[in-house]
Amino acid sequence: MPIESFTAIDFETAVWNPNSICQVGLVRVEDGEVTHKVDRLVRPPNNTYFYKNIEVHGIRPEDTEEAPTFDVVWHEDMKHFIDDQIVVAHSIQFDANCLRHTLAYYDEIQPHFEERCTLKIFRRGLAYLTKKYRIPLKHHDALSDATACAQLYLKHLAKQNLSRTGSLFPDYR
Repeated sequence: MPIESFTAIDFETAVWNPNSICQVGLVRVEDGEVTHKVDRLVRPPNNTYFYKNIEVHGIRPEDTEEAPTFDVVWHEDMKHFIDDQIVVAHSIQFDANCLRHTLAYYDEIQPHFEERCTLKIFRRGLAYLTKKYRIPLKHHDALSDATACAQLYLKHLAKQNLSRTGSLFPDYR
């Protein structure tokens, strides 16, 4: 049985506002294989940062001073991997919210996509899961988080395929 294609995403934000994306991580998986990765710094509105966010991800205003705004990155690197696709994130509620708010900020059309959440599937944090499954992680680097999420979702899909054959049922505890 073929493994579904999907796009794993992760965003880092500059401030508490969900439209303040400052880094995009995207991993495209087709038939179980990674086919494309995007790792882009993004200049958030007014290039304003909250010090607590900087403490989390290490991205500073000087890092994004010359970076493109999200609307540019959306059209160049993201839209065709999101619109009408399955989109996976470790906290899809957060990442989908950031995407929708940022697109609204730039007056862009909202894409349609199916949401999948590895946090809901595995019921554990990303750092714990990457240790458990020996997946490399540089936590709060958007591409590293998206890559780890993609690997976790592939594990989930593989277990689902096994359960369909009657071998076992997914249990991630």
